[in-house]
Amino acid sequence: MRRHLRPLLFTALAASCGMAFAASGGQVPTGRLPSWAVPQSYRIAFKVDPAQADFSGTTTIKVKLAKASDHVWLDGASLTVSKATVTDAAGKTNVAKYVEADPKAGVARVDFGSTLPAGAITLQFHYTAPLNAQLQGLYKVTDKGQPYAMTQMEPISARFAFPGFDEPGFKTPFEISITLPDHDVAVANTRQVSDKPAGKGWKTVSFAQTLPLPTYLVAFAVGPWDITPTAKISPDAYRSKPLPLRGIAAAGEAHRMSQVLSETPSIIHALENYYGFGYPWDKLDLLAAPDFAAGAMENPGLVTFRDWLLLLDKDSPARDVRDAFNDTAHELAHQWTGDTVTLAWWNDIWLNEAFATWMQQKVTMEVHPEYRADLDRVLGAQGAMANDSLLSARKIRQPITGNGDIMTAFDGITYQKGASVIAMFENYVGDKTFQKGMRAYIQAHKFGNANADDLVDAIATAAGKGEAFKHAFKSFLDQSGVPYVQTALEQKGGQTVLALKQSRYLPLGSHGDSRRIWGIPVCVRYGTAGGSQVACTMIDKAAGSLPLPGASAHTWVMPNANAAGYYRFSLDKGELAALTAEVAKLSDTEQLAYADAIHASFEHGDLDAGQVLAALKPLTGSKTRQVATAPLGQLEWIYRHVARTAAQRARIADWVKAAYLPKLEALGYQRKPGELEDDSLLRSTLAGALGLDFKLPEVRAELLKQGEAALRKNANGRLNLAAANPDLLGDALGVAVQMQGKSAVDALIAELPRTSDPALRNGILGGLARVEDPALAEQVRDFAISKPVKVGEMASLLRAGRDTRAQRDALWGWFTGHYRQVLARTGSFAGGYLPMLAGGGGCSLAEAQRLQSFFKPRMNDAAGIARGLAQTTESIELCSALAARQNPASITR
Repeated sequence: MRRHLRPLLFTALAASCGMAFAASGGQVPTGRLPSWAVPQSYRIAFKVDPAQADFSGTTTIKVKLAKASDHVWLDGASLTVSKATVTDAAGKTNVAKYVEADPKAGVARVDFGSTLPAGAITLQFHYTAPLNAQLQGLYKVTDKGQPYAMTQMEPISARFAFPGFDEPGFKTPFEISITLPDHDVAVANTRQVSDKPAGKGWKTVSFAQTLPLPTYLVAFAVGPWDITPTAKISPDAYRSKPLPLRGIAAAGEAHRMSQVLSETPSIIHALENYYGFGYPWDKLDLLAAPDFAAGAMENPGLVTFRDWLLLLDKDSPARDVRDAFNDTAHELAHQWTGDTVTLAWWNDIWLNEAFATWMQQKVTMEVHPEYRADLDRVLGAQGAMANDSLLSARKIRQPITGNGDIMTAFDGITYQKGASVIAMFENYVGDKTFQKGMRAYIQAHKFGNANADDLVDAIATAAGKGEAFKHAFKSFLDQSGVPYVQTALEQKGGQTVLALKQSRYLPLGSHGDSRRIWGIPVCVRYGTAGGSQVACTMIDKAAGSLPLPGASAHTWVMPNANAAGYYRFSLDKGELAALTAEVAKLSDTEQLAYADAIHASFEHGDLDAGQVLAALKPLTGSKTRQVATAPLGQLEWIYRHVARTAAQRARIADWVKAAYLPKLEALGYQRKPGELEDDSLLRSTLAGALGLDFKLPEVRAELLKQGEAALRKNANGRLNLAAANPDLLGDALGVAVQMQGKSAVDALIAELPRTSDPALRNGILGGLARVEDPALAEQVRDFAISKPVKVGEMASLLRAGRDTRAQRDALWGWFTGHYRQVLARTGSFAGGYLPMLAGGGGCSLAEAQRLQSFFKPRMNDAAGIARGLAQTTESIELCSALAARQNPASITR
């Protein structure tokens, strides 16, 4: 599953920690289901009319009992079971009793009426259930007035669609049939094998039996879908038959999928070549969902995406085009890690998501090297470090205590930290050796399950490594935190040596214990008379050293060569000055590592704001977009939280203007024929930052022109949104909203329900999110929880407007007054994100305290609130501590 922050649903989730236990006897399972009842296969017949509020189903499950029992435990939520039966191994059928034992967790008990011996049984359930309104299970969406029904089962929402054993360790074949209105279309994981009349106005469509799948990968969709003609992905050395490929979208939209479909074959071939294992499913459909909880979902044979990731044309924003490729590569990488080999339990979700993230970056570097996925890896890891620096951070392999821990595991620790750790150990053993281990892992566990030990053992075997290597790898999986490598140059025996010390990185204000040890593969770049060299070592104790052959006593060092390691580093002032003088000669990845080191030193209390400004200045001259813009986030924090006077804010604005305005003016504010995609992305980044974050008048004036043009009505009474550069639409409308006020807000609110194009909807939402006037901000928040705003779009409005304490106070008042409405619209899937939505961005102890006071009595309202509250509170407290430490005068020093 691919997470996305644009527009954001509640997918940036966080959880609580502990161990999972299966129940025995009459105790309701609070974690894993008992292992003595194992499903062998499913046959499910659904009856679905997307125009109705409910659907019905008949689920038949063959189960193997490892011991005699008078009951089984399974999962089911919001299902009204009208009839349940159990058939024993002799073929005798009896009525069974289905009871939701824990409705909140979705756990049910099926009583047989008598004790059945160990062996095979068959369970059958006839039931009805509502089409979910919160984008989970089998849910309902509407596009252009037409209803659709589709599924999102991961992580634990299959139980809303059918009773079953809703855990990843239970992989079985599925046979699915769907009875639906004659005028609708049905698609599922596998190819359609029959289409038969089923009474007046109805038909029944059946699909081929799947290969073994867990419940969370079962997928289907019903509605007036538009489907492209079937294309074929050519066979190769690992797949003997052509692979059917189709695009599926809401009515009239499938023609816009040509860009993504044309890129898909190169992704499939790259993945097959890497794993030495052909795509195993019988078809590949890509579906553009009108509303969706995540960015995308890797269902085998039927991969689902947010519509703006697939519906592209010549006017699509450049970031959408790039995101489309990256997200497609991520989901298709899952066809091997996640779908072919599936995690045994949710504590190993990193085996799915971290590997798909890492593999997507490899595929992108192969197919589109200009996208610079190597820099995405570094920036993703650095983003994860912000969360991983918290005492409340999750581990990559976080123990599971209940549903909250499962549903909140899809975060930056799992995805970006996990991918960075994988890449670090790949760099350590060598990419060909790592590939050999991955191929062995896939072959050993294909169509089954695996855990972390299986993966680490496969890599260790391929590399000829023993327990020390395994321990080092697992030291990053089984404990939270960011390693902090402190360095010092020394002379020993006439040789230059770099002394190394490791601890846990803890920012200013943290009350944690920094004593923690990892097995860290450390590589250092350093200067010599002939240029630069790299030396590497494994540090698995609190202190170590690394000889630097050919280095002088006063050489410069970059302690994270190629930014290959998941760790932060610090240098003393002399070493930092020496590295700053050489920073332009470093690789792009290393320059990003340097930027993070400055950021880490600032948050550690070692550098003040003025020193940060000086240290980051050299990066702005880079010709690489990601490097040149790396300082912007740190500068904005200083602008918001350190600058107190007009002179101090002007100093930062002047710094930003000198560094970036010439670049933006050289690019201009409109697309140029044939310009590089990276130029479009740079223009978008700079225009948004300079015009809306730092409010440079020159930039705001240009954006306002486009925003005003977009707000002018055409002859048909619709806004002329096409008048703005599509890459800048949201920013242009944002400036217009700030300058024109209510007339602009009213116009955009009126336009959104009339707009189906997902990129234009994102632009409208982006503009509304920039409102500053308190009364208008209230109006936008009220609009966010109304029907015209999709569930998946809601948070893009609610997370806005929190730059100042006054804005956050207004948001707090609104949120606490509308909490039940927000909760009811998003359900328990939002639990871990709710505290951040309410209080994220806070920077005072009072804000932290009110957040605790509000949510502590509401911890059971939704799964995941506990960790979300802990992390948001800690972030606010750390921001407060850092802000209190600052000397604003350093800005103008």
